[in-house]
Amino acid sequence: MTTKLFQLTSPDIREGHFMAKTFEFNGFGCDGPNLSPALNWQNAPAGTQSFAITVFDPDAPTGSGFWHWLVLDIPATVTSLPQGAGNGQLPVGSRSFNNDYGIKEFGGACPPQGHGMHRYQFTVWALPEATLGVPDGASAAVVGFMLNATAIGKATLTATYAR
Repeated sequence: MTTKLFQLTSPDIREGHFMAKTFEFNGFGCDGPNLSPALNWQNAPAGTQSFAITVFDPDAPTGSGFWHWLVLDIPATVTSLPQGAGNGQLPVGSRSFNNDYGIKEFGGACPPQGHGMHRYQFTVWALPEATLGVPDGASAAVVGFMLNATAIGKATLTATYAR
């Protein structure tokens, strides 16, 4: 018996490819539309009760990377998000957390001018509970810790961007 891989895909971004300006932040010296890309996932592990979505830039010159989006408690019946969902159009029951821009919405790519190519890791996490046990005001680091400690599966799509 072959087990199908938990997979994250997007009609807007591709693995290892440069993202369109559509997904660039509007602020911090950037002037993009700041739309989140459409995301689709399939073949979640058995026992999945909810999903989380994160976007992380491990190349940010911070010493700890940069969190662009953190959403927990997406119902297990949801298997996609449309383009722009990160700007206040998430499924009912979902919880957003402050990203490193200090906002609870999607924060697009905005690497420092001339800093070179950055990777943006879009990850869907399969969780064994409907609500992840973190308080609403938890930091991105705490959310990341709890996701890594709890997830029963994850799928990542890594796109790139530079200015």
